[in-house]
This record gives sequence, structure tokens and C-alpha cells, in this order.
Amino acid sequence: MSERMKQFQARFEPLITQILLMTIFVVGVTAQFVKPVGDALQDKAFLGGALLSLVGYVLYDTVKDVAASLRLPPLVQVESRELGGFVSEAFRAREVEIRFLGYTGETLYNELYHRLEGLLEDPGPTRFVSVRVLIPDFGQPMTVPSRVGSDGVTPVDDPDYRKRLELKCQEYDQYLSAIAERLSSVGRVTAECEYRLYPGIPRDKICIFNRELVLHGLYDVVNRTVLRSSDPEYYDPKGYRTDLNVWSREGGEDSKAVVATWNKHLDDLWSLAALPGWRRVTPP
Repeated sequence: MSERMKQFQARFEPLITQILLMTIFVVGVTAQFVKPVGDALQDKAFLGGALLSLVGYVLYDTVKDVAASLRLPPLVQVESRELGGFVSEAFRAREVEIRFLGYTGETLYNELYHRLEGLLEDPGPTRFVSVRVLIPDFGQPMTVPSRVGSDGVTPVDDPDYRKRLELKCQEYDQYLSAIAERLSSVGRVTAECEYRLYPGIPRDKICIFNRELVLHGLYDVVNRTVLRSSDPEYYDPKGYRTDLNVWSREGGEDSKAVVATWNKHLDDLWSLAALPGWRRVTPP
């Protein structure tokens, strides 16, 4: 069906249905009280049918609104702990594209690792996997993550703490890349996983699944943590506590526009992002 026909149907179908119901009501009442009409139709149950059609007319708009509400996306906001379901759903596709921008990506990494590992035994419909992860450049001085200053407020850059996070991300990247290489070597699935760096603090957490579904939330940038009782406090966002708003291409026009905007934004950031030090090849 063409787009023009769909628009015509959406615009005029409700009106036609209402006209039909009202016509049945008018004919039924007329047949009850005007004998020639009743004789012509040869039916003695006109009034009951007419009343039923009137009830249908009155309820039509309500039923229509309820049906429309049932078609709305059921998810508005989810917890980061629920990412596993979105990852599993994404891997039902033949071509899987997962894009992430955030802090270390630990929550997503745990889900991806097990799902990619499972493809070695049973790839299902999946034939191509592309994972791109954008993380902060932990090689640069940062206000978040950082150490809480002696005044209890001021952020103090801590190179050792940044290095700790960088090594964690390096480990995630190496594990995911190793599984991707194994998958590609088997031949049933072509897979690629890569990390890149963006400048600035981890403020946004964004996950995009197959370019169709976007999850976006904001980290609590003033969240504090203590590694050990003898250590100082650190400003350190916790991604698993971040609530995520959900947009889908299957939603309304506003939702589709949000999905398109985030897709373009992450594509652009990826094209500008630098390779992390552990991926840079030093010329001989």
C-alpha cells in the first residue's frame, strides 16, 4: 500500500465507520415507525439493532483511542540493569550493530561478552556483528572521574585512578576483540569490536541497537565512591544506576526524529574519535 493510500485510510476510515453506524441507526428507527420501510426490509428487530448501532457510534471514539494507546511503545524508561534484554533482542537480527557512548561500558560489556561467546556454539540468524564503544580519554586530566579534594567538594585530578579505569577498558576491548576474531575465523559470523576515545567527562550514557532503538540517560557525575576504607573519596559515576529513556523507530514521528539524531551524532563522534593508546601501532 502506498504512503498516500495509508494517509487517506487513516484520515477517512474512522469517518466512514461512524457514518455507517449512524446510517444503520437511522434506518432501523425509521423501519420501526414507518410501515412501508419496515415492510420493505421485512425485519421486526429494527429498534434493537438501531440501538446497538447507536451504542457502537458513541463508543467508537473511545475504543479507537484505547486501540491507539495500545500501539504506543510500552517502554518509556528502563534501568541499566535491563540492558541484557535489549542485547539479546538485537542479536535476533541478521546484521547486528551496537553503538555505545559512556563511561567504561562495563554494564554493556558483561552482556556482550556472553552473547558473543554464545555465537560460537549457535550463531542463529546472526551473520554480522559490529560493536563500537566510545569512552572518555582517560589519558587526559579530568574533573570526573577525580579525587574529592580536602575541602570535601573540589575535584582533584588523579592520574593513578584514571589509569586504573583505562586498564579496565583496555581489558574489555581486548576480550571483545578476541571473541570477534574467533567468530570471524570460524567463518559463520563476521564480527568486529572496537573502542575509541572522546574528550571530556562521562556525562551521557547512550546505547543504540541496530540503528532502530536508542537508550539515553545521564550519569550522576557527583556520585562518590571509596575503594577501601583507608582511601579518599572519588567522583565516580555508576553506570548500572543510570536510568535510560527509550526511543524507537516504531514510535511516533518525534521518536523517529530522536533516533535519527542520535545515530548521526554517534556516527560523527566516531569519525572524529581517536584510537586508544593500546590500539595504536608504533611504526618500526
